[in-house]
Amino acid sequence: MEQAIVVLDRYGLADLTMRRLGAELGIRPSALYHHFENKQALLAAVADELLERGPRRPRPASWDGRATAICAEVRDAMLAYRDGAELVATVSAFGLGGHTPYAELCRALREGGVEEPLARAGARTLLHFVFGHTADEQTHLQAGSAGAIEAGPRESSDFELGLRIVLAGLRSVAAGDLDQGAVVLGELDRAGQVEPGLAQ
Repeated sequence: MEQAIVVLDRYGLADLTMRRLGAELGIRPSALYHHFENKQALLAAVADELLERGPRRPRPASWDGRATAICAEVRDAMLAYRDGAELVATVSAFGLGGHTPYAELCRALREGGVEEPLARAGARTLLHFVFGHTADEQTHLQAGSAGAIEAGPRESSDFELGLRIVLAGLRSVAAGDLDQGAVVLGELDRAGQVEPGLAQ
């Protein structure tokens, strides 16, 4: 796993293959299939390890404070390695890895009184924001480092502001402000994601 992360950080996600990893380890690629069923399984394991290595932040008492800490941890972990955001977002979209942040966000939202299925939808929305924003940051940074663009590193990030905006919207929907809670529940009900009667 250590060498797989080295390959990712040195060469990028496109080169994180069984063949490349086997060459780096001095073994045949076929030997890796004793450890990983396929390339997708390898990527999922690397993504989970990347997230596990990320720094941990204190968990505030408030549910939105905990959600903020979780999202910031995911961002920090992805930014620490080349193409980290693309890797984690990819395995998450495939449903192969990166499950821990989603589960932690769902738990934080439920403990804050956000009912299902809004807690699940809210957790996914938060992660989509984190993946997208971090991918934008990382792409800009890596393009600048490679000389593909003339712009240098951005002086500041609006990640925290954007996260507050998403959380404010979620808080508003959960509280039913301006009837948005009922609107969203109705939409989820029509999509078959609400238990019968919950959207009434």
